[in-house]
Order: sequence, then C-alpha cells, then structure tokens
Amino acid sequence: MSTATEQIQSRAGTRADRDTHFEVEQFYYEEAALLDDGRYADWLDLLADDLDYWMPTRTNRLRRQQSLSVAARGEAAFYDETKESMAWRVRRFDSGMAWSEDPPSRTRHLVTNVMVRHADPAEHDGFTEDDLWVRSAFLVYRNRLEREENVFAGSRTDILRRTGDGLRVARRTVLLDQNILQAKNISTFF
Repeated sequence: MSTATEQIQSRAGTRADRDTHFEVEQFYYEEAALLDDGRYADWLDLLADDLDYWMPTRTNRLRRQQSLSVAARGEAAFYDETKESMAWRVRRFDSGMAWSEDPPSRTRHLVTNVMVRHADPAEHDGFTEDDLWVRSAFLVYRNRLEREENVFAGSRTDILRRTGDGLRVARRTVLLDQNILQAKNISTFF
C-alpha cells in the first residue's frame, strides 16, 4: 500500500478532477467580471503576493525558427510585472493620472478552453502538486471613446495556488496571437 505522500506525488502533471476544474472555471469567470466591471482593487486580491505576470512579445518566424518566435525572459515584453507593480498600475488608474484610461475603457473578457492539471514540481520550481497548472484561451474586447475598438486573442498559462482564502494567481504567462498590436496603448489586464 502506498503512503499518502506517494499518492500526492502521483498527482503531479495529472488532470484535475471535475470539481477542481469547475472551481477553476468559476474563479476565472469571477476574475473576468471584476476586470470588466473596473473593480481592479478587488481583482488584485485574486493575485498571490509573489505574483509573476509576464506577457512576452512575439515575432513572425519561419517554421524552422518557431522556437525563437516568443521573446525569452529578459527580452522585450509587454508586461513583466509583480503584484506590487500591478497595484501601482491600479493606483494610477484611480488617481486620474492614467490619461490613456480617462475616460476608462469598456472591456469584455471571455475565457475558454480551460485545461487544469496538478502542477509538476519537476517542471514548476517552487510549486507543489497541490498547486494547479492551468492553460486557457481568451478573447478580450476593448472599446474606448467613440471609435476605438481592439480585440486581443491569445492564451494564458497560469499556476494557481490554493490558499485559505481560495485560489490565487501565482504565475501568469500571457501570449497574444498578434505580434503587432493595433491598439494605441495596452493598459488592459489579461
């Protein structure tokens, strides 16, 4: 008979059960509603204190060079943030000094294709099998002023940590499908 530790370790990289999957989807729907309602301070509560929020740039490459199409750590990124820097952005929105968001954008975050697995400590340093590796697809519609419209599509890869207060985003990597943004600015959270 295996020990409890061996049973827990055996979950590494395995698909989460139906209840956990439902919990993650509900978490994402709540997160989307907070962002769409402009409740950024409440959204910050869904982020872990040691958050790593990264959105690298991408370039068009030939098929044989696809491994180079996404910028590596330390190279160009739209976002390379911590919870503290995200909180600074939110405070700036609230201060009236974020002119690119005054008047504020109207957004609609759609999240789909959610896949949930238990994190594998061998692949995700500093995480345990109790943490969740989640990949999802998103579509974010943004409208500002009378005629500014933007659509952002892409994928997110998250590590969600279970805490006494519920799930928290500890790591988020956002990869846009676009490599050239048509938007005048990118002040939207994904």
